Amino acid sequence: MNINHEKLKYFLTEDAFIISNHARVRMFQRNISTDNIKEVIVYGQIIEDYPEDEPCPSALFFAYSEGRPCHVVVAECEDHARIITVYIPENNKWIDYIFRRDQR
Repeated sequence: MNINHEKLKYFLTEDAFIISNHARVRMFQRNISTDNIKEVIVYGQIIEDYPEDEPCPSALFFAYSEGRPCHVVVAECEDHARIITVYIPENNKWIDYIFRRDQR
């Protein structure tokens, strides 16, 4: 199953989302707000899809928020979205913040 972007947007507008404890810690460490996360998911693009994730399939989103590149991993569960993690992608690991660099 691939992530349904429209369903995730709906969950966000209806406040049907959960931010994991891990994501909350990362938000604080990286000065990323809930509004930043919503912006990345609503206006961003899916750059990696993880359909086999449990308990819900997830995806990695990318967008700029407040002028900063931002990645958000979000899971699409049956009746809510779950924010797994959020971070500012590092140049040495990403090409244009979209494609992973070969780390060999």
